[in-house]
Amino acid sequence: MILKIKHNLDGSRVYDLQPSIKVIYNDGGRSKYFNKKNVGDCVARAIAIASNKDYKEVHQVLAEGNARQKVTLRMRRSKKSMIKANKVTADLGISIKRKWFKDYMKSLGFTWTPTMFVGSGCKVHLRERELPKGRIICQVSKHFVAVIDGVIHDTYDCSRNGTRCVYGYWAATNI
Repeated sequence: MILKIKHNLDGSRVYDLQPSIKVIYNDGGRSKYFNKKNVGDCVARAIAIASNKDYKEVHQVLAEGNARQKVTLRMRRSKKSMIKANKVTADLGISIKRKWFKDYMKSLGFTWTPTMFVGSGCKVHLRERELPKGRIICQVSKHFVAVIDGVIHDTYDCSRNGTRCVYGYWAATNI
């Protein structure tokens, strides 16, 4: 919520809470294939919503990408990363910095625009007025979210009342 302060004629203040961005509940088609609510599939869900592709198709491509990637010395040697590297699933998270992921996004017609740089601080928030129109997939802290024409399409309101920082976004160029 954004707090707007209005002044009455007598000088008193009136506080008006306005939503910073609208939210539409959208699971991207996940409910057709899975019964769970908390799956950890925000990347697959956001891509399916923004690209108008079938959820299962997107989930499968991401799962295969996860299975093909190797556990490197730079990756954390946690049990989760080991499972992610050897198991065909997209539910444990996607390595969005990997080349295969960037190539997949480009093949769908998306281009990456970074909005935050080292030492610059947060310049773009998850607010309608700060995001471009069209179909975009925003990367925020530990989450991916589809935003279509300034409206969040997700399973919950992840905007933190308009204060959540957007690290960058994938914008659809030909969808």
